[in-house]
This record gives sequence, C-alpha cells and structure tokens, in this order.
Amino acid sequence: MTESELNQYDREKGLFPEQIQSWRRECMQGFKSSKEREAEAKKQAKADKLEIKESKKDLRLKEKALAETAALLVLRKKLRAFYGEEPEDD
Repeated sequence: MTESELNQYDREKGLFPEQIQSWRRECMQGFKSSKEREAEAKKQAKADKLEIKESKKDLRLKEKALAETAALLVLRKKLRAFYGEEPEDD
C-alpha cells in the first residue's frame, strides 16, 4: 500500500498509522519466531534420530552378546552331557 492509500484506509477504519506499524512489526516478529521454532524443531528431530540410531546400534550389540552367551551355555551343557559329568548348580 502506498502512503496515501494507507492514510485513506486509516481514516475509513478509524485507525492511526502507528497502530498499523505496530501490528506490522508484531506480525513480522511472529513470523520470525515461528521460523525459529521450526529451526529448533528440526534440530531436536535430528538429535532424536541420532539418539534412536545409537540406541538401536547398542541394542543390536547387546542382542549379539546375549545370543553368543546363550550359545556358549548350550555348548557347555552338551559337552558335559557328552562326557557324562553331573551338571553343577552355577
């Protein structure tokens, strides 16, 4: 809007130019804060994805270790049965 159009609009609506300027500033600040919120949300989402990825990796490693331990226990039990030893209460 040109200055003259803005003045005419203000007179028709009973507004002051300072009010329009104030509203414009507040509106622009609102847009900036939403952009900042978007950036923060993206940053948090990236951090969450990284944490999930690390947790999944850690879980896979622990599952492998558990499977290996279970396999060793089964083999130990079979070996004792093969040699006819009494199972110990471990």
